Amino acid sequence: MSSEFKQSLIEDTEDYRDHIATVDQEGKRIWLYPKQPKGRFYNARTWVSFIFLVIFLTMPFIKVDGEQFLLFNVLERKFVLFGLLFTPQDFHLFVLAMLTFLVFIILFTVIYGRLFCGWVCPQTVFMEMFFRKIEYWIEGSAGEQRKLDNAPWTVEKIRKKGLKHLVFFSISVIVSNYFLAYIIGMDKVLAIIQEPVGQNLSGFLAMLVFSGVFYGVFARLREQVCTTICPYGRLQSVLLVKDSVVVAYDFVRGEPRGKLKKGAASAAAFDNQGIHTSSSGNPADQIIEAVGSASSDVRRPALAKGDCIDCNLCVAVCPTGIDIRNGTQLECTNCTACIDACDEVMVKVDKPLGLIRYDSMTGIESGHRKIFTTRVFAYTGMLVALLALDIFLLANRGIVESIILRSPGQLYQQKDENHLTNLYTFILINKSTTDLPVHLQMATPGGNITIVGKEQSLIPKGGKIEGAFFVEMPVYQLHGRKTPIHIDVISNGKKIDEINTNFMGPGK
Repeated sequence: MSSEFKQSLIEDTEDYRDHIATVDQEGKRIWLYPKQPKGRFYNARTWVSFIFLVIFLTMPFIKVDGEQFLLFNVLERKFVLFGLLFTPQDFHLFVLAMLTFLVFIILFTVIYGRLFCGWVCPQTVFMEMFFRKIEYWIEGSAGEQRKLDNAPWTVEKIRKKGLKHLVFFSISVIVSNYFLAYIIGMDKVLAIIQEPVGQNLSGFLAMLVFSGVFYGVFARLREQVCTTICPYGRLQSVLLVKDSVVVAYDFVRGEPRGKLKKGAASAAAFDNQGIHTSSSGNPADQIIEAVGSASSDVRRPALAKGDCIDCNLCVAVCPTGIDIRNGTQLECTNCTACIDACDEVMVKVDKPLGLIRYDSMTGIESGHRKIFTTRVFAYTGMLVALLALDIFLLANRGIVESIILRSPGQLYQQKDENHLTNLYTFILINKSTTDLPVHLQMATPGGNITIVGKEQSLIPKGGKIEGAFFVEMPVYQLHGRKTPIHIDVISNGKKIDEINTNFMGPGK
C-alpha cells in the first residue's frame, strides 16, 4: 500500500479537526439542540452546581474586619483575598500568585484534562444547569425546540419565546449584579439598586451593560464561548498529553461500530485468525490495516463488530456538537453527558458500562493508566516551590508599607555647632483592614525626628498618609558623607516596620 494512499485514509478519518461542529462550510452558525442528559454523572454535576451556586451567592455578603471576603476591584486597585487586603504595592505578590495559579492549571490539565470546564466553570454551570433546564421547561425537548424554531410565528411561539427570554434576562440581571459585587463590592451594588438612578447613573449603566453581556452569552453565544473565546479551552491542545485523564471513547472495545441487529452476536475484538488491533490503537490505523489486508491476496474473515452500536446518542447530548468517538477534541468540555448517554445504551443492550469513560489514551491502548509521569513530577515540584515562596512572602508581609526618601536636591542643614539635620519625605500605606495609629521613632541612638506641619497619626484602612520630617543627628556620630540610620514605625506600642536610609553629612 502506497504512502499516499495511507495518508489519504488518515486525512479522511480526521477531517473533523479542520472545522468546528457549530459552523457549516459556508461559515454560518449551526444552532445546537442538545438532548437533555440524565444519569449518575448528570446528577452529581447537579449537586456540584448547587453547591457552587450557594457559594457564589453568599460569598459577597461575608466580611472580615469590615472588608468583603473576596474582592477584585480593578478600578480602585484594591484586592481582598480571603480577608487579606492587597494594594498596588503588593504587585509582586499578585504576579507570583498568578504564576502559581498558572502552574496549577497546567498541572491539573496535564493530569485531569478539562475537568474544571465540565464541573465548576461558571459558564458551564449556568448554561447547562440553569439556562438549558429553563429552556427544556418552557420550550420542551430538543426535538420540540427545533420544531418550534422552524415553525412560523404564532401566538404560542411568541408566548414561549417571550417567556423564555424574559426569564433569561431576569436571571442575567441577578447574575451580573453578583459578578459586579465581586468587582466593586456588594455594598456599592446595593446602593446602586436602592438609591435613585440619578445618584448612581454610571453604576446603573454598568449594571445594564453587564446584564446585556450575560444575556447575550447565555441566550446567543452559548457553546461559542467554550469553543472559540475561552483561552483555557484553546490552550488544552498544548497542555494535554497521552496520559491525561479525559472523557474518552474506548475505540479498542467499540470499533468497528455497527447497528445492532436482532440475534446478531457482537464482539469487541477481532477473530484470532483475522485482523488484530493495530499496535498504535488508533482507529485510523485500524482502517488502514483493514483496507491494506483487503487489497492483498490473503483471504481473511470479516471484522466482528465492536460494542458501539452507532446510536449517535453521545452526539445528540453533546452541548458543543462533537462526536467523542473521533477522539479528544478542542471543543470537548468534559461535561460527561456522553458518558451518561452511552451507559444508558450499554445497559439496554446488556454490555459493560464505560465504553465512554474517564480515561487516558494510554489507558485505553494498554489497559493501564499512568498518571504520575516525569512531566507531572516536574510540574508538581515547581508548584510546591512556588507555593512555599508564596507562603513565606505572605507570612512576612507587613501590615504597613513604608517609603522614606531623602528630599531630592536637599543638602544637610547646620542646626548648631554640634548638630546637623536632613529633610525626608515619607509615605505610610495601611495594608490592614482596620484603621491604624502610627508614629515614626528614631532607632539610631542620638538621633531625633521632627515632623513638618501637623502630624497625622491615623492611617485609614487601605489608605495612606504622606508628609515630611527632619532628622537631627550629632556631628560626632556621623561617619563620612553617608551615615546609615534606622527609623521604626510604631503602632500601639509595637514596631510594625523598620526603614534603613542614609544621613548626609559634610564628609571628611
